[in-house]
Amino acid sequence: MTNNKSAFVVSADWLQERLGDPSIRILDAAWYLPAQNRNPKAEYDAGHIPGAVFFDQDVIADHTSGLPHTLPSPEAFASAVGALGVSEKDTIVVYDGPGIMTAPRVWWMLRIMGARNVYVLDGGMDGWNTEGRPVSTEVPSPKPVTFNVNFNPAAVTSFARMTEIVADRSIQIADARGAGRFYGEEPEPRAGMRSGHMPGAHSLPSGTFSENGKFKDLATLRQTFADAGVDLSKPVVTTCGSGVTAAIITLALQSLGHTDNTLYDGSWSEWGGRADTTIVTGRE
Repeated sequence: MTNNKSAFVVSADWLQERLGDPSIRILDAAWYLPAQNRNPKAEYDAGHIPGAVFFDQDVIADHTSGLPHTLPSPEAFASAVGALGVSEKDTIVVYDGPGIMTAPRVWWMLRIMGARNVYVLDGGMDGWNTEGRPVSTEVPSPKPVTFNVNFNPAAVTSFARMTEIVADRSIQIADARGAGRFYGEEPEPRAGMRSGHMPGAHSLPSGTFSENGKFKDLATLRQTFADAGVDLSKPVVTTCGSGVTAAIITLALQSLGHTDNTLYDGSWSEWGGRADTTIVTGRE
């Protein structure tokens, strides 16, 4: 990849040249909201990148939290990913459907659990198909391996910590939801949830970081943060609807060399779903 692009994103050409390389593991991490009317597992079964295994973000999650697909325990994550034939030492490429949508979440999960060589596929499966690249309906049967977990809890922001951040404005908040939801002008996709945003949050819709499913260059990413009023010399916590697209902002931050960032895993599903949280609406 050229030096004006993220070091964490690989091209379709790069991956196609390496199909069949035993040191590379490929994960299909597509996930959709009901309104998108797409079934990720059905699409995987109909045709996926050869050698890819399906990473189900609804299954590999903490089912005791009461929130959608929150981060599983390190032990549960290691067990699930090891069963997919993936170890922390592998080179791992994660993709989704549209490109730069839900794959960054799994990229982030893998990295905070100890994997280092993790990448997101530019263009996603939609781009791969559009370009007429090879697909397979063969479902791999990977040999289970050990994923030696090395969890970094400091990368995850809890609800308790988030309330402190909102109260003292000590850390910048970057929200990946669409502007309509952020400003309280559109309803949340989950029934009964208030829309709006946390006091002091910056609106950085997830779609602004890519174009046609491909991650924007570093200079454009940097300008995106500047336009939103985010100072890259200061710490940032990312958030979104349920902790998935927040990782797109995290990917952008880390692509720019920003290391003092965390992800609020409960995100708006937690904050907007409670009656005791402060919510701001309207354009300030």
